Amino acid sequence: MDERYSRQILFAPIGESGQRKLADSAVCIIGMGALGTVLANHMVRAGVGLVRMVDRDFVERSNLQRQMLYDEEDAEKGLPKAIAAKDKLSRVNSSVRIEAIVADVTARNIDELLEGIDLVLDGTDNFQTRFLLNDACFKLGIPFAYGGAVSSRGMSAILVPGETPCLRCFMSSADSGGQTCDTIGVIAPVVDIVASYEAVEALKFLVGAAEARRQSLVSFDIWHNQYYEMKLGQPSASCPCCQEKKYPALEEPALDELLSLCGRESVQIAGSRPFDLEEWSARLEPAVARVKLNPYLLRAELPEGERLVLFPEGRVLVQGTADFVRAKSLYARYIGY
Repeated sequence: MDERYSRQILFAPIGESGQRKLADSAVCIIGMGALGTVLANHMVRAGVGLVRMVDRDFVERSNLQRQMLYDEEDAEKGLPKAIAAKDKLSRVNSSVRIEAIVADVTARNIDELLEGIDLVLDGTDNFQTRFLLNDACFKLGIPFAYGGAVSSRGMSAILVPGETPCLRCFMSSADSGGQTCDTIGVIAPVVDIVASYEAVEALKFLVGAAEARRQSLVSFDIWHNQYYEMKLGQPSASCPCCQEKKYPALEEPALDELLSLCGRESVQIAGSRPFDLEEWSARLEPAVARVKLNPYLLRAELPEGERLVLFPEGRVLVQGTADFVRAKSLYARYIGY
């Protein structure tokens, strides 16, 4: 057994048998922002055999305050978060298989992303995606470690199909009430705590320590020294996911679905066709203030002041506005519907 795990193996609830189970396990982290970077760091260093990381975004300077795997060079290059994270973590533990997928998680690709996965870890920043993960996990029978952080508040629970309620049993709506890191901020310590709650429940599940798993949803505010714990209890009889098996988030979304991104003024437009980034660089260069291209994305600074970020799969970020109408107007002007 690799000496790097010696202290973890000395921890009796894991031991050598638990370490072998970790090596035979596969986890998928959806979202490689603040939560995801902490989660990935824990999973890779713990020796989980396969760590699949999925994120649609790229590194910016505003991320560096709380997204622990990234540095100024990553932001300057505009590297996709999943790629930058893999680069860092591959130098931490070469025995772990790390997969970096630059993609938006949708109802169209979620089954493929979760193929062969034992546990899903929530690193997302919006409830639309969390409900998508919840519904997919409960349809496929994959446990889902939920975590969320905003301001100085955090929540976490591990939800296991057939054993616990699902996320919809506690939260019936994807509306966060307007409180996001984009509107009220977030401090880094609460992110670390939430992700650590997720990570330890992941380890318990992966080594088979069912009796040690927490049967509650924890909620806390580390600035105001508040802590609450709510027993998971029984599923809601009217839950459309875990009881009625309807999985509403898996219904096919509109191709031009808009999504406001947490952390900055940005609107995502899913798009309907892939981009040849070299071709689009040549096409946009005469019409915009500046174009910057790397193998993963194209950034175009517009004369109007906003910025378009094009990804190969057809997704576009309109940065510099949170107004859906404005974002669609700029998209139509430079990309076309």
